[in-house]
Amino acid sequence: MKVQRIVANIATATPAAAERFYQDVLGLEMVMDHGWIRIYASDAAMQPQISFASEGGSGTPVPELSIEVDDLEQALARAQSAGIAIEYGPVVEPWGVRRFFVRDPLGKLVNILQHLD
Repeated sequence: MKVQRIVANIATATPAAAERFYQDVLGLEMVMDHGWIRIYASDAAMQPQISFASEGGSGTPVPELSIEVDDLEQALARAQSAGIAIEYGPVVEPWGVRRFFVRDPLGKLVNILQHLD
């Protein structure tokens, strides 16, 4: 599985708390650790994006982070194996993505998606 796109920076007092989810569940590699900031990355090419939304689509709350993957089933299985509650989905949306929502260890709502093209 490779992450295709990350759409936000997350402020937290405990950057290390993110490791279990972003490294262990999503398979990102920690590429920098200064204690006050940890950066996780994928070798996939990514496009910078910023979204402004009044809802998260289909009546859901706006997620704080959207992560596009190339294998949603694998991401879902890893999240479930880690005991992470699925808050929405998995569901195929009318705009051509399959997705689910979870909360990361910092309490941030994360939209994990795969385009269906």
